[in-house]
Amino acid sequence: MELPHPHAAENDVIVKVHAAGFTPGELDWPGTWSDRAGHDRTPSVLGNELSGVVAELGCGTTGFTVGQRVFGMTDWARNGSLAEYAAMETRNLAPLPAEIDHTVAAALPISGLTAWQGLFDHARLMPGQTVLIHGAAGAVGSMAVQLAREVGATVIGTGRAGDRERALGFGANAYLDLQADRLEDVGEVDVVFDVIGGEVVERSAALVRAGGTLVTIAAPPKAQPSHARAVFFVVEPDRAMLAKLAQRVRAGRLKTSVGTVLPLAEAPVAFTRRPLVPGKTIIRVVEG
Repeated sequence: MELPHPHAAENDVIVKVHAAGFTPGELDWPGTWSDRAGHDRTPSVLGNELSGVVAELGCGTTGFTVGQRVFGMTDWARNGSLAEYAAMETRNLAPLPAEIDHTVAAALPISGLTAWQGLFDHARLMPGQTVLIHGAAGAVGSMAVQLAREVGATVIGTGRAGDRERALGFGANAYLDLQADRLEDVGEVDVVFDVIGGEVVERSAALVRAGGTLVTIAAPPKAQPSHARAVFFVVEPDRAMLAKLAQRVRAGRLKTSVGTVLPLAEAPVAFTRRPLVPGKTIIRVVEG
């Protein structure tokens, strides 16, 4: 539908969106339908990742210029990225190098920040440690695999049988088919990074060795590892880290998992059908 042009509040920028990412679960998030005060804000614009160009600066906004290429993640309780224009706080954005395509950049913010914060801010993964990454071929999991290998950790990935080669291609040292292999055969690990939840994360608690950490983004875990920590977290914006992730992509040290790319007109069906190919579905708002 047609909505008014977004308003740039203080310290905001208006971004002309070129490509956008979303999470199917957004339809179940309270912030999708109400603001931080709990007031209804429908009709809501979905999508929480974008790449584009600064079109307008709000009052007092510094650090960006009109026409600058940027990428980042929108606020959970504001209108999002599946639109021609989006209003965002500057802290949620980072400059985008000219060498990175907008479609690639739109797949980076939430997946990259989630992987980084889970592994290093919460689990404090160190070189030489072993990490078990559930959903290792997915958008977040594939980022976690690459970042963990970069610091010198041993990575055991898990998922479906058909995702084995993708996970190994991203750098996993070994792979476990959750439907055919015994999870308990993994043995003790220093870190479990989970994006699946449910029975998988509950069974994984027993695999964390003393002093280790179980990290999940699915839901607060019911099972607690013995003599170790369990952490549930929601990703937070981080401009400095976005810039570092972009530099890794630019240098070829980090690959995003882009799957199906659809035009904005087909965004509604993207929420209701399986992706045509593996990887994150991206909505292209500006052709070319």
